[in-house]
Amino acid sequence: MSVPYLAQAAEHEQLQWLDRGVVRIMLDGENTGGRLMMHRQATQGESASPVHVHDREDETIVLLQGSGIWWAGDQRWELSEGGVAFLPRNVPHAYRLTSLPVDMLVVCTPSGMEDFFRAAGWDLSRPRPDGWDITPASMAAAGAANRADHPRAAARRRPDDPRRIPGRPADLTICNGGGYGLS
Repeated sequence: MSVPYLAQAAEHEQLQWLDRGVVRIMLDGENTGGRLMMHRQATQGESASPVHVHDREDETIVLLQGSGIWWAGDQRWELSEGGVAFLPRNVPHAYRLTSLPVDMLVVCTPSGMEDFFRAAGWDLSRPRPDGWDITPASMAAAGAANRADHPRAAARRRPDDPRRIPGRPADLTICNGGGYGLS
């Protein structure tokens, strides 16, 4: 049985993310009986996600502010403020944010993706150690621990692998600030 849950903005868990960004976990599996996870992601620098696949979750993104390019399967979209993307499970996808700043609302169904963000990000309620940053290795470890097919796996795929996204650069590099960028 589900129990109602309400929280004010100051109560949301905040995680340091790519390129000086912050992920605010608004709802997680504990609050929703495992039905969904919702977070708000604000980014102050241009960044890109690696090509990745969620094997359990569908992902819906609402772009509240800014613009970006999204790839899913063999499709490419440019989104601007108010745009929405639905990314079904088992479809490889990625994004590149093309404006400053960007603010987006993300809903994953069912829940579980919050564990990846918690493993890869830094909980801002704790002091951040000098030199801490998200790296390809830390994202890969968080993805592996939380059943996500992340960072460099897509770049190593054969051209005929159905999870490779046509027209999407296959390799990724680290940008200034430690985020992922397109090579």
